[in-house]
Amino acid sequence: MLRHEFQPGKLVAGFFIALAGLIYAGDAGGLWDTPWFAVIPLVVGGLFLAGAVGYLTRTIRRRRGAGRTEPTRTPTDSPN
Repeated sequence: MLRHEFQPGKLVAGFFIALAGLIYAGDAGGLWDTPWFAVIPLVVGGLFLAGAVGYLTRTIRRRRGAGRTEPTRTPTDSPN
């Protein structure tokens, strides 16, 4: 399996969307009563926070990556 880049902004957005789904599922199951408009601030706030985390992650990665270069391979290095 190929490794992928960790993106914490997507993790935060997914958490808040899943939380909104959980709130509506509890309402549908009869555990509690949720007004239709109660989840809107939760989703909007979560998306705003995800955007801020994504921007911060991009800023940190740009600063760290600016001075780094790929290590050069020597002829004795194995291709694995």
